[in-house]
Amino acid sequence: MKPSHFRAFRCFWLLTLSCSLHMASAQKIDVNQTESVSPYIFGHNLEHTRATIHEGLSAQMLRNRKFAGKPSRNEGVAAQWFGIGKKVFFEMDNKATYTRHVCLPKMQRYNELNAQVIQNLAEGQKAGIGQYGIALTNGREYTLRTVTKVSSPVSMQVELTDRSGEKTYASHTLHLAPAEDWTESEWKMACPCNDSDGCIRFTFHDKAEVVLGALSMMPTDNFHGMRKDVVELLKAIGPRLIRWPGGNFAGEYRWKDGLLPVDQRGPLQAATEIETQPYTDGYDYHEMNVDDFIALCREVGAEPMLTINLVWSSPEESAQWVEYCNGAADTEYGKMRAERGHSEPYHVSFWSLGNEMGYRHMEGPKEPAAYAALAWTHAEAMKEKSPGLKLFSSGHYPDDGWAKESGAALADLAEYVSLHRYNIPAGGRHFTTPEGVENTYRQIVASAGSAAKCVKQMRESLDRTGRRLHISFDEWNQWFAWYRPSCVSEGIYTARMMHFLLNESNALDMPVACYFQPVGEGAILITPQGSRLTANGQVFAMMKAHQGGRLCHVQDNGDYSTAATLKDGVLTVTLVNAAYDTPREFDLGLKGQVLETTLYTADEVTPHSYFREAPLETAGTGKSLKATLPPHSVALMRIGLSSTKGR
Repeated sequence: MKPSHFRAFRCFWLLTLSCSLHMASAQKIDVNQTESVSPYIFGHNLEHTRATIHEGLSAQMLRNRKFAGKPSRNEGVAAQWFGIGKKVFFEMDNKATYTRHVCLPKMQRYNELNAQVIQNLAEGQKAGIGQYGIALTNGREYTLRTVTKVSSPVSMQVELTDRSGEKTYASHTLHLAPAEDWTESEWKMACPCNDSDGCIRFTFHDKAEVVLGALSMMPTDNFHGMRKDVVELLKAIGPRLIRWPGGNFAGEYRWKDGLLPVDQRGPLQAATEIETQPYTDGYDYHEMNVDDFIALCREVGAEPMLTINLVWSSPEESAQWVEYCNGAADTEYGKMRAERGHSEPYHVSFWSLGNEMGYRHMEGPKEPAAYAALAWTHAEAMKEKSPGLKLFSSGHYPDDGWAKESGAALADLAEYVSLHRYNIPAGGRHFTTPEGVENTYRQIVASAGSAAKCVKQMRESLDRTGRRLHISFDEWNQWFAWYRPSCVSEGIYTARMMHFLLNESNALDMPVACYFQPVGEGAILITPQGSRLTANGQVFAMMKAHQGGRLCHVQDNGDYSTAATLKDGVLTVTLVNAAYDTPREFDLGLKGQVLETTLYTADEVTPHSYFREAPLETAGTGKSLKATLPPHSVALMRIGLSSTKGR
C-alpha cells in the first residue's frame, strides 16, 4: 500500500467492531491543519426504478396510465384498472397505439406499447374503466388529460368519486368526435373533500368504440411533473451531485424517447423480470426526461451525472445525447434543445459508461476486455462532441482483472472508476426480541466497516495498474432498502458512512460518492398523502452543514466518530455515538463560542423509528469544549472561533 493511503486505513478494524463502548473520548480538532474536500461526496442517485417515480418523485397519480403489459385476466382490461359495464368488450390493442419509441429497436422488450379498447355493446348502459386508490385532497386542483379515438360521437364523463361510486365529488364531460388522428383533451378539476381511497372513472353511454391512448392526472402545482413536497425534501438533504437514469435502469432507458411529449413516450420494460420496476408491473412510464432532470438538479443545487445505455445505444446516439446537453445552439442536437426552450447548453460534465457491467443482471459484455472495447467506442465519440467530459467506467469491482483490463484500458478516456457496495447484516434483521434488536443494530452499524474495506481493496487494485484512476463510490446503502422500512439503526450507519467519506475521501482519491437512493428508498418516505425525512434523511440534512467548508484534521478519530469543517471562522462539528446502550463523552480539544447545537436522539432503533431533535448540552473547562451523547445518537455543533490560521 502506498504511504499516502496508510492514514486512511490505520484503524479500519475499528469500524468493524460491533460498537465502541467509550465513556470518554478526546477528539482533538486541529483547525490549523485543513484541506479541501470534494462537494461530490454529497451525491445521490435518482434511478427511474421502484418507487422513485411511481408514488415517489413524480406527481402523476394514475397507475399504468399508458396501458403497458398484458390485460388482467381474460377481461381485457389493463393492469391496475377495472372495467365498468356488463355488455362491454375490452381489449388491449398493440397495433395502432399512441405511445411509441424513437429508436433502439434491437432491445428485446415486449408489450410496452398498447392502447385500451372499450366497445359498449348496449346503447344507454354505462361503459368504461376506473381506478381505485386515488388520494384526493380537499380544495386541491388537478390537471387531467385524455388521449382518445372514437368510432362515432361520444360524450365521455370523467368523475372523481368515492370507492363505491355512490358519491361523486367532481365531474367533467368530454364531447368527442371521430377524427383521423388522436384527440388530446386537457382540463382542470378540484375535489371538495379528502379521500385517501378515491376513485377516477372514465365512462360513456353511447353504443360506440372508445380507444384510450393515454390518461393523466396530477396536481396542477407540480414542478416539471414532480411533486413539490418531495423536491423540497431533496433540497433539505443537500445533494451536490445526482446520478440518473441509473443504476440498472440505464440499460433500459432510451434518451431520445424523452424528446416526445410525456404522454406519448412509450413505457420501458425491465430487462430482468421486474427487479427495477416491481411496483409498476415491470414497466417505467418515462415521466421525466433529461430537460426535467436538469431543471431538478438546478432547483436543488446539484450537478447532473448521466448514465448512458451502453449496450443498446450506438456510439453515435451517445454522442448525440452529449451534443443535446452540451452543444451550442447551432449544432444539430443543440439546436433541438434550443427549440425546446433551452437555448443555453446544460454543461453536463459527468457521464457513466453504463452500469455494473460484468454482472449477470446487466445486458452486454461480461468480461472486462470486451466491456472496455465497447465502452471505448462510446467514450471516443462522446469526447469528440465535448472534450472536457469526465467519464466513469463501470465493472465488476473491486477486482484486479477488471482494474487492469477495463479501468486501466480506458484510463486515457475515463479517469473515474465506479464502485458499488450494499451492506447486509450477517445474521439478518431480527426485531422481535431485545437480543435480536441489539444484534441487528450492531451488525447494521458495523457494516460501515465492510464498505470501508471494499473501498480499500478497490484503491489497492487500481493502484496496481500504475494508472491515475479516481474512485467513484456512486452506489452505497444497506441492501434492499427499497423493499422495507428504514430506522434509526440505518441512520447511525449513514452517519458513520458520511464521516468515513468526509475524513478519508482525499486519501482514497475518491472525489465522488452517491447514496442509493434518497427518494422512496431510505432517506425520504413518500405516501400519496405526504412525505417526510427518514432517520437517514435527517442525517443527510445534518451533514449538509459541512458543505463548502475545509476539512479539519481530527486526532484519535480511528472510528470516524467526528467530522469537522471550517468556514468563515465557524467550525462545524458532527459527532456520532454508535454505541447501542452506552453514553459517550467527546472532548473537542478547543474552545470557542457555541453558536448552535442539535442532538438527534431516539428511544427506539427498530423499523419506522426516527430521530428526535433537541439542544445538545455542552460544557467548557478552560481550553476545551465537551459534550456527552446518549447511545445511538448523532449531533451537530457550530462553534465560532475568535481567530484561526486555517480559514
